[in-house]
Amino acid sequence: MNHHRAHVALACSALSLILLACTGKSEPAASSAPAGNAPGAANAGAAPPANAALATPSAPTGGPASVTTVKAQKKDLGVTLKATGTVVPLNVVDVRPQVSSTIKAVHFKEGQFIKAGQLLVTLDARTEEANVAKAAAQLAKDTVSLADSKRQFERAKQLFAQNFVSQGAVDTAQALVDSVTATVHADQAALDAAKVALSYSRIVAPASGRAGAVNVFVGSAVQANLTSLVTITQLDPVGIQFSIPQRNLSDALAALKEGASVKATLADGGGTFQGKLQFVDSAVDASSGAVKAKAVFPNKDSKLWPGAFVEVQQTVSTLVDAVVIPVAAIVQGARGTIVYVVEDGKAVLKPVKLVYSEAGEAAVTGIQAGDAVVQEGKQNLRPNVPVVERPRESKEGKDNKEGKDQPKGGATMPAEPKPATTDAAKP
Repeated sequence: MNHHRAHVALACSALSLILLACTGKSEPAASSAPAGNAPGAANAGAAPPANAALATPSAPTGGPASVTTVKAQKKDLGVTLKATGTVVPLNVVDVRPQVSSTIKAVHFKEGQFIKAGQLLVTLDARTEEANVAKAAAQLAKDTVSLADSKRQFERAKQLFAQNFVSQGAVDTAQALVDSVTATVHADQAALDAAKVALSYSRIVAPASGRAGAVNVFVGSAVQANLTSLVTITQLDPVGIQFSIPQRNLSDALAALKEGASVKATLADGGGTFQGKLQFVDSAVDASSGAVKAKAVFPNKDSKLWPGAFVEVQQTVSTLVDAVVIPVAAIVQGARGTIVYVVEDGKAVLKPVKLVYSEAGEAAVTGIQAGDAVVQEGKQNLRPNVPVVERPRESKEGKDNKEGKDQPKGGATMPAEPKPATTDAAKP
């Protein structure tokens, strides 16, 4: 009987535990705690967590903003026009024969620098030589006939003086002399024409420059004015073609009259060259709104190669007595272009107008020369905020300071642990 009651009690306890687990409720922990610890538990629940101070940001101190300033300067600032240009040769000659013939000899090599008048190609000139000889023989024959007609004319005049011939005979002799004289002149012209045709067999360089690829060889047949023999490109001096915006056209035309200098720079450290503006086109390109211009550069070392891209810089005008400040001091915002000027220890907002900027410097209007313009720290400024100027550190000073923090050998020192500043760390 007792054994049966024990089984019943165990089953009831298991059923109670199952029902309690299904309801998801548990008895409060405070009920199992001693009553004497209740006040202490209440105080512990009211205390903030240890990291509460880290999660709460500190309020701003409200002190003056730290800035660095630079004095606005009054000086002349050159207005420089920058553009991308292309190297172009001043002369390019495509050498072609003027007579149809056969190549007899080639007197130059590909890539050779050639002077004007240098012999390039010799053609087969046997036909032209025969024509010259024929014309010369005809001239000699007619010259003899002219001498004979002149003697006949002199004899006719003597006979007419003695009344042996009539005046008609004298006139006939005179006409013969004039006719043969004209024939001699025609023969001379024919001889000159034959010599010109013969000269076409010797092809010489019309200009100095560098020879390109040779397109013919000895024995090749060429046609008059059709076959290209070689292309000669002038490299010294050389031109650079670039475009000028329409707004700078008047300044470019004034610079053209004065012979302004132009600077060209090759990419990848290829060098810098000085030249002069030579040409400005007569019309503005409607599609681009720019005007084509060309400058001439000496090129003795042949560093400027046709087709290469260069950066072109030209000083088209000069701003005299302009107020100049660093570009980094200018703030572009919803209020427009502004700067902050330190006056009586406060940052004063002043609107300015940007006239021109170049190489980190900007010419502006709206401030005076000598004003202390904020360069660093302007992002934290508001109008009339107190400021304190800190000395500007040079680049060498920054490098030395960073070098002191690094140990010898390039190793990195471990950072020192900082003490905790939260309330949980206090006793």
